[in-house]
Amino acid sequence: MNYFSSSFKLGILGGGQLGKMLLFDTRKFDIQTYVLDPSDEAPCKIACNQFFQGDLMDFETVYNFGKQVDVLTFEIELVNLEALEKLENEGTKVYPSPKTLKLIQNKGIQKEFYIQNNIPTAPFKRYATLKDLVVDLVDSNIELPFVWKCTEFGYDGNGVKVIRQTADLENLPNVECIAETMVPFKNELAVIVCRNPQGEIKTYPVVEMEFHPEANQVEYVICPARIDDKVAEKARAIALNVSQQFNHVGLLAVEMFQTEDDEILVNEVAPRPHNSGHYSIEASYTSQFENHLRAILDLPLGNTESKVAGIMVNLSGAEGFSGDVVYENIEKILGWNGVTPHIYGKKQTRPFRKMGHVTIVNEDINIARKIAEDVKNTIRVICPPTPEGGV
Repeated sequence: MNYFSSSFKLGILGGGQLGKMLLFDTRKFDIQTYVLDPSDEAPCKIACNQFFQGDLMDFETVYNFGKQVDVLTFEIELVNLEALEKLENEGTKVYPSPKTLKLIQNKGIQKEFYIQNNIPTAPFKRYATLKDLVVDLVDSNIELPFVWKCTEFGYDGNGVKVIRQTADLENLPNVECIAETMVPFKNELAVIVCRNPQGEIKTYPVVEMEFHPEANQVEYVICPARIDDKVAEKARAIALNVSQQFNHVGLLAVEMFQTEDDEILVNEVAPRPHNSGHYSIEASYTSQFENHLRAILDLPLGNTESKVAGIMVNLSGAEGFSGDVVYENIEKILGWNGVTPHIYGKKQTRPFRKMGHVTIVNEDINIARKIAEDVKNTIRVICPPTPEGGV
């Protein structure tokens, strides 16, 4: 099929920052792209060929959108599965497939999939409601501390909480959830796997993730991970196995724990471009976004290795600020070598909302990490002061 400068139409469900960065490559290749998103101010709106506003969980909306395109992909997992299944049955190519998404969308089903396929993961128990979990806790069938996760609709640190005492369960939603054993670990790692329909498969290098202690969001992504080569090889091998078991097409981000004794446990996966791969835009021979595009169009995959060490710093809304966004001191970092900011196009900031990221590249990973710290300490994502001097 001729994808380039043609009548071919690619559809993207979700118009957030991941879609916006994917659109850089659709524009580079002149691929006609349609986007569906609930918000009229979605970041993708400025860069796609046609933008449609609508509910991603509504069957008719997703189905009618999908009928207009030749290949359909998504940048968020919270989409109507039944519509995707009907579209696929009627001949629309949907990547990753609804079969894959069904195994991943619900974290309880995802965890059970790991057990069924002998994929190493932390022990857990699945509960229909929070009340059922509380009963089990009272009956001493689970031990404190543990990690509570809602099985659906969690994102960016929402829907995950460390439970150290019974009181920590207060004010959590009474929804299906899992209680996961807390694993002592050295590092949180991730490997992005790309795979096309022909079965060509490649992995990106292992990255190391440093998290914000309060927001439970990735603060820094470091590539390559500062780990032993044997551990890195094990992580990539496990990620490849996970990919093959899911039989996915496109990108699969596999998040993992490196335990104190250097075992690798799979935490969770995302079947799309991922925060842990943003560094690849500047640091890799082929970015994760271009490789997602190559994979879903069944084109040869690009080189996933790095040209240079890369670190990504998330730009999140500062605490205490909600309203029109201002990137304070961003002009200062623009004068620094190897530093590239990406602004996502969200007009309103709020505490811990992902508003952009900055990539730092350098031949020396330690120098890159130092510059990343300077970036983090220089930029603040805030609101303009009111006339009275407040916010």
